[in-house]
Amino acid sequence: MSKTIYEKMTDKIMLTGSKIIPKLFEMIANAEEADLLMAMPGTPEQLAEKTGQPFEKVDALCKTLYHKGLAFKSFKGGVVGYKMCRDMIQFHDATILWAEASREYHDLWQRFMEEEWPGFARLAEQFFPKPFTRVIPVQESIDSGKQQVLDADSVNKIIESADTVALTKCTCRVIAHKCDMPLEVCLQVNNAAKYTIDRGSGREITKEEALNILRECEEKGLVHVTMNKAHVGHFICNCCGDCCQALPLIITEGLKICDPSRFQASIDPDLCSACGTCQERCYFSAIENTGSVMQVIADKCLGCGLCKITCPEEAITMVEARAVDFIPQ
Repeated sequence: MSKTIYEKMTDKIMLTGSKIIPKLFEMIANAEEADLLMAMPGTPEQLAEKTGQPFEKVDALCKTLYHKGLAFKSFKGGVVGYKMCRDMIQFHDATILWAEASREYHDLWQRFMEEEWPGFARLAEQFFPKPFTRVIPVQESIDSGKQQVLDADSVNKIIESADTVALTKCTCRVIAHKCDMPLEVCLQVNNAAKYTIDRGSGREITKEEALNILRECEEKGLVHVTMNKAHVGHFICNCCGDCCQALPLIITEGLKICDPSRFQASIDPDLCSACGTCQERCYFSAIENTGSVMQVIADKCLGCGLCKITCPEEAITMVEARAVDFIPQ
């Protein structure tokens, strides 16, 4: 039996076998739009030639698909072209922030995250050598005077070195509705920020505003997560343990689908009063009470630093646990 256009689109973003993703594509793209997406990449002129459609019609459809989050602009040779979303993450994040997305569309995405995503995440853990994302420590948790801190290790440096910063809603919390954590806290940096502003799926903010948002997220107990690359300039998500794509599966199954930071919590037994504040703050059950002091379980710690910033005895330090080359180039 031949596949539908929506099943072929699902294959293209590496989710072959999903029953829900084709329904999501069908809900957001009519047959004509789907055909154009499958003809991408190309400029509107090239796509008009490929599909045999008038240029004006194709150009308008490309802009519509860009607005919906199904197509992305490319600028090779100084000419604007369009390409279809390359994977589930782009499809998820871009279309959920489509201004006209319905509650029905969001609910179907949440069905996918609950029913199908865990299975695909288990496969991704085995198939990909490194996770797509990585935790970054809370800024105040690292003593940079005693250890090497890369720009990619520092949320402050990522923001301070940016030429453009934008703010969007957290796509995971938009569809999940499982907690009362802040919603508009996802930071986009440089090219990602320019895309957000151009498309209208978020708004430009100042670096000072971005740093204030990061501090607020740390106080609320949200984990900083970014792209797992040594160069800075993509995004900083602020993730909870209820709605996030990755953290719940790390918590419940121990899946390695988000790398830890290069740092790890260490508790000084001479200073620790065993109050348990750090244990309450840790999503990953990486801190245990030995009876007299709290102790870090090293292989569970993702190095987020949330435990350190609320320790009343200042008994926790973040120590460098992984080499510089742990972060992919």
